[in-house]
Amino acid sequence: VALAPGTTAEEAERRLIMALPECLEFFDRLEPADREDLRSVLSKITQGQALDLKRFSETEPPQALATAADLHHYTYLVAGCVGEFWTQLCFRHIDNFSEFSQAEMLELGKKYGTGLQLINILRDAGTDLRAGRCYFPEDELNTIGLEPAKILREPDRFESVYKKWHEEAEQGLRSGMQYVHSIRNRRVRAATVLPALIGARTLALLRNAGSMALQNKVKMPRKEVRAMIVSVATRL
Repeated sequence: VALAPGTTAEEAERRLIMALPECLEFFDRLEPADREDLRSVLSKITQGQALDLKRFSETEPPQALATAADLHHYTYLVAGCVGEFWTQLCFRHIDNFSEFSQAEMLELGKKYGTGLQLINILRDAGTDLRAGRCYFPEDELNTIGLEPAKILREPDRFESVYKKWHEEAEQGLRSGMQYVHSIRNRRVRAATVLPALIGARTLALLRNAGSMALQNKVKMPRKEVRAMIVSVATRL
């Protein structure tokens, strides 16, 4: 939950819980197909969160995902499925939504979402490692003889694995831009492109930071984000 200045996590959670009746009333007013899609995407996101709790139940030493397939599965559950959900809603409710078919957009939307989640993983790698979480595949770390617990101490050895997933995140953003350019509705196109623009800038900042990104969290300044939003809005 995003917190307003001066708002504690407990207060935010309390407000969220208090708003649940209103949320459920809104849910009941949705048409059946939308309700079913919402149930489906929430189920997948919850499954991804549950996997996090199960995999990282111990904080010392850092635990890693086993394989690339595990990482792909996780990024789909917490983000790729959101791209699919958004696509299904848009095809259902927006006339002449895309130049591409629904099947093509579902695939691009999934890749877009997983790419954005990979950016989060790359950006938060240092923080996650210090908290006992390693999303980078253990088999890839084994190939270079590096244990998750040693990544922060030997970042140069970790570079090849980090670079691989950086490149995959870039591929996800390229899919996202294909998705965006196919959208015919200008307002929806503007809303959909913002995550890609922010993601691309974040990847550039991570690339410039190099191994220091593991020590100091890289984040796009809010001022720059606001300027980007204004820039997109003025082009509508």
